[in-house]
Amino acid sequence: MKALYFESFGGPEVLQYGDIADPVVKADTLLVKTTVIGLNFADIYRRRGHYHIEQHQPYIDGYEGIGIITAIGQAVSEYEVGERVLFVDVPFANAEVVAVPVDRAIRVPATLTDEEAVTVGLQGLTADFLAHDLAQNRPGDPVLVQGISGGVGQLLAQLLVADGQVVYGVASSATKAQAAYEIGAQQVFRREDDWSSTHQNYFRTAFDGAGVTLLDSLKVTQKRGRTVFYGMAGGNPPKVDPIALMKDSKNLMTGDLWDFLDSAKSRQARADRLFHYVLTQQVQAQPAKVYALAEGAQAHRDLEAGAYAGKLLLKP
Repeated sequence: MKALYFESFGGPEVLQYGDIADPVVKADTLLVKTTVIGLNFADIYRRRGHYHIEQHQPYIDGYEGIGIITAIGQAVSEYEVGERVLFVDVPFANAEVVAVPVDRAIRVPATLTDEEAVTVGLQGLTADFLAHDLAQNRPGDPVLVQGISGGVGQLLAQLLVADGQVVYGVASSATKAQAAYEIGAQQVFRREDDWSSTHQNYFRTAFDGAGVTLLDSLKVTQKRGRTVFYGMAGGNPPKVDPIALMKDSKNLMTGDLWDFLDSAKSRQARADRLFHYVLTQQVQAQPAKVYALAEGAQAHRDLEAGAYAGKLLLKP
């Protein structure tokens, strides 16, 4: 099969496209011929050697994709050859064929295209987990999304609007702020403005995937409110004083999505909930930009440079 692979860590130039051996079907796995593969920033970290990557010779990046089942392990009874499945946490995805553990396969409604499913897959499930497991807001609650124009931020904001919360955001440009208003934000602050001083103790929940802004997020969270920390897109977070949190009755929430996608049943139920938002047009992802898998090095360059606001996809 063809795959995008690398033999040493480094920049996009280490990526190669060529033939490698097909994966072998095991008792509890499905062999999936991929049609669309998702590119995420974690793939950049893995290629650089800054993030865990599964051992393989050569290295194959990627964890998210969709495709058609071509073979089934002898212990699998719930799927058939020819079915379409999505996966969001299966290694070696940058290839024409991927071995998918049966408990990590997700069925997709027939009315969603492959590109639509992958565009909302991992990032949408992350947004769903942040909103419904960590924050647990009620209709009418004022909430803040740092980086509201980012991949997770856009989907999260739309979920929160659909659930009846009053959504505010922080964006780095007028163009990004306008995009946030178009998906239902009540107000969008510019990052360089002093919005944290004018909105102290204001938000029931502040969602922070930037990291470096964590103290600002805590500052604007209400007493007895929650700051949900979920990433470091802007850099490492500053140290937080737990005594100060206790004094102000503020809660710092965090978690790992994979501790909540802890069974095939839970995974499918959460995906079905997310797909419902999409099918009812309460959540609409930006159009994706598609590259051939052979153009993977350029896709990595464009993702690192922030050259496109939407999802980047690879097609074998």
